[in-house]
This record gives sequence, C-alpha cells and structure tokens, in this order.
Amino acid sequence: MVGLVLVSHSAGLAAEAVALAKGIAGAQVPVAAAGGTEDGGLGTSVDLVEEAVRAVDQGDGVVLIPDLGSSVLTARLLEEDGRIVVADVPFVEGAIAAAVAAGADAPLADVLASAEESRTFRKL
Repeated sequence: MVGLVLVSHSAGLAAEAVALAKGIAGAQVPVAAAGGTEDGGLGTSVDLVEEAVRAVDQGDGVVLIPDLGSSVLTARLLEEDGRIVVADVPFVEGAIAAAVAAGADAPLADVLASAEESRTFRKL
C-alpha cells in the first residue's frame, strides 16, 4: 500500500489531518504526520519527515503532502524518482483524496493523481 506523509509547520495540524484522513479512508492506510520542529515549535524538520517516511513506507512508494512554503522545500529534499513524490495539492483535500486512493490499494501514480485532482474540488 502507498504511504502518505503530511508535512506541516504545525505538529497539531499535521496530527489532526492524519486523524481525519484515517477516519475517512480507514485506519489501515499508512499515513503519518511530520509537523513542526523537534523542539515542538513551528517549522519543518527534514529529520521528522524522514522518520515519517520510514514509518509509512511499505515498498509501494510514498506521497509527501506539504502545507506551504518551507514544508514544500523540505519535502522536495526527500523526493526519490519513482518512489517518494511530492504532491502539489491543497493540504486537507489532497490528504483525504490520496488516503482514499491508497486505501483502495491504488499504485503510486494513481494515488498522486487522486491527490492532484483535489485541486479541482468545489465546495459550492
């Protein structure tokens, strides 16, 4: 199953987005939070993202979903062609779409495409 890492400047935001994604897509979906810094502050940490990648990597690839700014730069440091990819998507909507696709055991390219499709979701 494809793993997902939600990379945020806030540990709380990342953790709550993971809870929401798992609540909708299922607890079996490998989704991890990588939010904040090691000392609990706001920011991003390549070490926390690497740890989260290791936690969710089941051999089918990992999608990193950053929230904004430096989290994108941090996530891009970990990209590995064809194995770890960064999704340029809305944080919550992209996480949910990717988690649902991963939970359906879709391959990495399809999980990424599902996340990217979330850019077109309308609320009204």
